[in-house]
Amino acid sequence: MHGFPRFRPVAEQGVLIEFGDHISDAVHERVLFLDSILAAQGFDGFREAVPAYVNLLVIFDPLITDHARVERRVRAMLSGPVQARAEGTIHVVDVCYDAGLAPDLPEVARLTALSEEAVIAAHLSGEYRVFHYGFAPGYAYLAGVPEAIRLPRKTTAVRGVAAGSVIIAAAQCIISTLTMPTGWWIIGRSPTLILRDDPARPFLFDVGDRVRFRRIGRAELEAGQ
Repeated sequence: MHGFPRFRPVAEQGVLIEFGDHISDAVHERVLFLDSILAAQGFDGFREAVPAYVNLLVIFDPLITDHARVERRVRAMLSGPVQARAEGTIHVVDVCYDAGLAPDLPEVARLTALSEEAVIAAHLSGEYRVFHYGFAPGYAYLAGVPEAIRLPRKTTAVRGVAAGSVIIAAAQCIISTLTMPTGWWIIGRSPTLILRDDPARPFLFDVGDRVRFRRIGRAELEAGQ
């Protein structure tokens, strides 16, 4: 993509590398490619890499290196061809769309001029990919909501949204992990646990994994909670 990557200094200990200005698999592959190189090789002073949709934040020790040297090192890493990555794990996430658990489903149907069943079918048909984590522990941002049910965020957030809520906004979908406010559209509830009691692997998904949703009834939801 013309003009990319772009390098931006962040405070005294970070460099933000941008690979594009819109969400796409091709742009995100560049993000994940750099993330994998940094994980495998690193450099003197490297501390952490934080991938997102179209960029990656490199955090370094300012007592060991600086922004200019980090940029030169990263540019050298990116100078070779992008290596194909192994496909991520495919996860099946259960979701119940029953009334009371999907308070925004009727409004999503109205705004998209679809029936509620058509909204559900569209959501189930989506090809979802884990692009990054953010906002709250275990909040995996999945891209891949079908065009037919993409809506902008609500103008006002709702408080006390239950953990396990399946929420959508634009091309993104999240399975919430905590009870907290959201301005996204709540279209279902999932018993699938994203937060895990395992310090070595605290989240169910890895960035780059794929997710498919499977419809379940309320009895199966309650049995799984």
